[in-house]
Amino acid sequence: MSTPTKPKVILAYSGGLDTSVILKWLCEKGFDVIAFCADVGQHHEDFEAVKAKAVSCGALKCVVTDLRADFVENYIFEALKCNAIYEGRYLLGTSVARPCIAKEMVRIANEEGAEYVAHGATGKGNDQVRFEMCAQALDAKIKTIAPWRDAEFIESFKGRKDLLAYCTKHSIPVDAKPKSNYSIDENLFHTSYESGMLEDAAETYEESIFKMSVSPQAAPETSTMVDIEFVKGIPVKLTNKTDGTVKVCLVYVSSCF
Repeated sequence: MSTPTKPKVILAYSGGLDTSVILKWLCEKGFDVIAFCADVGQHHEDFEAVKAKAVSCGALKCVVTDLRADFVENYIFEALKCNAIYEGRYLLGTSVARPCIAKEMVRIANEEGAEYVAHGATGKGNDQVRFEMCAQALDAKIKTIAPWRDAEFIESFKGRKDLLAYCTKHSIPVDAKPKSNYSIDENLFHTSYESGMLEDAAETYEESIFKMSVSPQAAPETSTMVDIEFVKGIPVKLTNKTDGTVKVCLVYVSSCF
């Protein structure tokens, strides 16, 4: 008698607390899980460690795809062409990256014969819509598992304490460093922050918040002047007029990565 084949699911995996718990939970629910991590230019990400953790949590394997060139050419540049800035200041780096990631998830699902994709987005934010609508648009047969909208999952994990207890029970390694009480999303285009202390106007920022820049206190006293050259709406050359440094990249930037 042959063993029944388990359904496959492609999980958008970061290696963090939530998605590591979700990975193990999906395994317990009878799925073969393939973890997927997208390289969209996160700073200081150890992808080999992410892959090892995914497998230790029960994934069949972890696929890491370098999407940096695709992200720049087909998403960031298109956003720049139409000046897609929310309320005059927010670069939309997170929302622009999601369809790039979702497209690769669907590609992997088709390649692996998976009928499900899954994500760790909350049930109250925009990311769930971005991931799921993109997946549906690209392959209407794909089904999405969203644990943070699943009644059983929510009942089991009412907060960080429950997530950590589950990790202890299943020997899932947890970062020992204290966690900031705000969330961070990083990619080549921007670094964004939300929630926690940032929603209290009386609170100031922590120094750790600076990823692509430095705090005003640590910034140089003198400004730097730069020229940016555009070709058909795409930035192709940057000249530092202060020290003469020139950075040039082709209009199509695949060769830059």
